[in-house]
Amino acid sequence: MPELPEVETVRRGLQPVMEGARIDRVELRRKDLRFPFPERFAKRLAGRTITSLGRRAKYLIVEVEDGPALICHLGMSGSFRIERDEEPAALPGQFQHERSKAAAHDHVVFHLAQPSGNPARVIFNDPRRFGFMLFAEDGANNHPMLLGLGPEPTGNALDGAMLRDLLIGRIAPLKAALLDQRTIAGLGNIYVCEALWRAKLSPMRAAGTIAVKGKQAFARSDALAMAIRSVIAEAIEAGGSSLRDHIQTDGSLGYFQHSFSVYDREGEPCLRPNCPGHIERVVQSGRSTFYCRSCQK
Repeated sequence: MPELPEVETVRRGLQPVMEGARIDRVELRRKDLRFPFPERFAKRLAGRTITSLGRRAKYLIVEVEDGPALICHLGMSGSFRIERDEEPAALPGQFQHERSKAAAHDHVVFHLAQPSGNPARVIFNDPRRFGFMLFAEDGANNHPMLLGLGPEPTGNALDGAMLRDLLIGRIAPLKAALLDQRTIAGLGNIYVCEALWRAKLSPMRAAGTIAVKGKQAFARSDALAMAIRSVIAEAIEAGGSSLRDHIQTDGSLGYFQHSFSVYDREGEPCLRPNCPGHIERVVQSGRSTFYCRSCQK
């Protein structure tokens, strides 16, 4: 499942093409993805101008003039591809697993007229069909998919004090609490593992133990808040910088490569200076957790 930095990189790649463009028509090549497309999906979007392309957690939000907001989720294997006449295709976004470009899995095509007058096509490809596109009639933030989401893990608003308020009294393992989208929106398995390693916190400790009174607990929650923000910010920045790279011969951008300290490094030495430990893998709530028991307490 793509995580927040990947979705934000996709948004940044699509933004210059989609914002301000008029949707000439929408081509649906099947009736559903994870869910059926809304009634009159193509007709309700045709002729409308895209006013903004935003993101909330792992959802892309397409705002159109005088129409409903469109909420898009990439699912397990979804991706967008940009095509322009006489230009190679571009695939915005870098993912941990390779994305399909097979035309057989192109399910939605947005035919756009950009402000410059040049046509463009934005194509949604999804082999597993676990992504979806839904309308938000009363605004995206009021849609059931987004209602109740926690704060974003970006910017300085997420600090130790906020984290303590979110985790106070929680007996669930710290990693599980962070993956709860009602706690912090958009955090996923990879970057939670990375943030916990940076903050030297065990994924198995009770979440509420870093929200109790005392200097040690305050220091732990402060460190975790900083680790979450920095891990996400660095991944977004790496993805964002890749958008300025050259387009390769296969039509994909020269994307950044993920650089993980613990994720998917089972059995390898811990990268923390002077730590004698090795990275271990355990399963929590059906998800792989990677951590170092020597330095994460």
